[in-house]
Amino acid sequence: MPDTALERQTMLAPAAELVHTWHASSMTAFGHDDIRVETTASMPQPSTAVRIRVNGVDHDVSAHPDTALLYVLRNELSLNGPKFGCGLGQCGACTVHVDGAPRRSCVTAVSAVAGKDVVTLEGLGTPDRPHPLQQAFIDEQAAQCGYCINGMIMRAAALLARTPRPSRDDILSAMDANLCRCGTHMRIVRAIERAAAGSVAGPAGREG
Repeated sequence: MPDTALERQTMLAPAAELVHTWHASSMTAFGHDDIRVETTASMPQPSTAVRIRVNGVDHDVSAHPDTALLYVLRNELSLNGPKFGCGLGQCGACTVHVDGAPRRSCVTAVSAVAGKDVVTLEGLGTPDRPHPLQQAFIDEQAAQCGYCINGMIMRAAALLARTPRPSRDDILSAMDANLCRCGTHMRIVRAIERAAAGSVAGPAGREG
């Protein structure tokens, strides 16, 4: 559900204004793709300077205060981990962390995160030094098309940060808000359990 009035305003924007294209990505665990999210509202609008902190780095961006954070992350900062899925805050593909909590970036206005810490999938790890969850998702082959995986990893990372040893019920409850159209739910659950247990393969493929 939207957390602020700005989120609600963004969520209720006419769906006809949303235009998006995408293609399958071979590196979804790390957010590598070249999808560009656009709106037909890209005609000139009043914009303002907003400073946001993303993955530990401050960025000064020029955007309308109601612009969805997702558009700024992807189009202005080239952070392609968060995906445009539904544009209504319902599927979870666009999930990022804001001050440690999972947030739907497609319905979060960029002005709502000024002065807060935003972390995207790229901020968790890299192909050379993956976050344990990223490695666990690879080990369990948890992705099929991969489009939902950004949201799954980000929501799971928030869960493990507050509950390092979650039960299966804890995992199911936490992940219930994120959708996977391919139906790889049980692999996703196993990947989260694997990361929680610390049983992930290292770069050389050994358990560690």
